[in-house]
Amino acid sequence: MAHRKVRELMTADAVTVTLDTQFKELAGLIAIHEVSALPVLGPEGHVAGVVSEMDLLRKEQFQEDPGRTARDVMTAPAVTVTPDATIVEAARLMDRHRIKRLLVVDADGRLAGIITPRDLLRVYLRSADEIRAEIVDEVVASFPTNPDLVNVTVADGVVTLDGEVERKSMIPLAARMAYAVDGVVDVLNRLSFAIDDTDLDDLHR
Repeated sequence: MAHRKVRELMTADAVTVTLDTQFKELAGLIAIHEVSALPVLGPEGHVAGVVSEMDLLRKEQFQEDPGRTARDVMTAPAVTVTPDATIVEAARLMDRHRIKRLLVVDADGRLAGIITPRDLLRVYLRSADEIRAEIVDEVVASFPTNPDLVNVTVADGVVTLDGEVERKSMIPLAARMAYAVDGVVDVLNRLSFAIDDTDLDDLHR
């Protein structure tokens, strides 16, 4: 069971600027395109940095200087992530660096896209059928138990596990695995068991 990749949720056609884009043009692009930041590209499309709304506000004194460019106000190096990183890894990077977006770069350092918290939250828009299918196929089916004895229902991102698994030790593991599925908000674990394999004395009688 794997989390969705950044490439599945990122915006590929990000609005970009060059190192020589002037201050007022930067502000205009952010306003027109309603974005919070602009990737700054250097030679051959490599990411040189990023200009955010806060960068512009901190450098407000530059507004009257027509010579100021992205090179002067950008944050560099930009915090980046690869397209094959998981959304969990992306979320951790955003939290660690306290930023609102990550630039997505390929193996050569060229811009592939941009991903924001709003993009990451799209996993919670997955349909109940899609979430249920993943849990049945990748969680329930991974246990040595009769899958027909386990019932999975999903409503508003809340998963209910009901029925019987073979061994008691499977119950908390099933809940953890279900909770790890993208789009799951909570898990109600109502599973019972046929064998208590947590009591070692009983197993050896």
